[in-house]
Amino acid sequence: MTDMLGTRMVADDRTARQIFEEVMSNPARAKFGFGERLAIVNVDIQNAYTRLDEFKTAYETDPRQIDHVNHISRLARKRGMPVIWTRVGYHGTAADAGVWGTRSDTPDSLQNITYGSRRHALDDRCDIDAVVDLVYDKRMPSAFFETPLQSLLVWHKVDTVVITGGSTSGCVRATAVDSLSRGYRTIVPLETCADKHESYHFANLTDLQLKYADVEPVQTVVDWLEAR
Repeated sequence: MTDMLGTRMVADDRTARQIFEEVMSNPARAKFGFGERLAIVNVDIQNAYTRLDEFKTAYETDPRQIDHVNHISRLARKRGMPVIWTRVGYHGTAADAGVWGTRSDTPDSLQNITYGSRRHALDDRCDIDAVVDLVYDKRMPSAFFETPLQSLLVWHKVDTVVITGGSTSGCVRATAVDSLSRGYRTIVPLETCADKHESYHFANLTDLQLKYADVEPVQTVVDWLEAR
């Protein structure tokens, strides 16, 4: 039998969290790191996904998620770096919801996150500066898809995108992949992301760390901003 250089798919008893922790403990893995100028992109921190007391679609991972998001957003804003908030939303008829948005039709379906509704609104715990922050509606997972985000980042000479929000396995991941694909250094602060199940959460953080982004403690972003 000849030696194999490749890998047959691994199956073992480790949890997604354990695999993530093993990957993160590998100090030899190179990082993309920070560039010279970042933008904070806060993905879908809206009532439909954050208000556990109101909506079945809401979820929580770190109970201080929004506090962490607010902190790094304030630091970036004070340094003249862009802060962007996105939210999912659709026309009342769901005419713009597409295949993804109309896959189902229940009170909790995507197509029923209608513009101006309580589900559509950003969580009022978010510290948004309406004078300088940008708020984009989006219809698909990535914050880049059919929004002005790319042109905004070019105008502000951004080379690093810090992505927060939810879900880790959905819109955060999609935004991170699109960010790297556009040539940005991409950073996902661990405590600022959330998902419904730790398996989805940690499996996707592992994949992001291995391929598309630097998954970092939020303090790493804080330290970098405070040093500017």
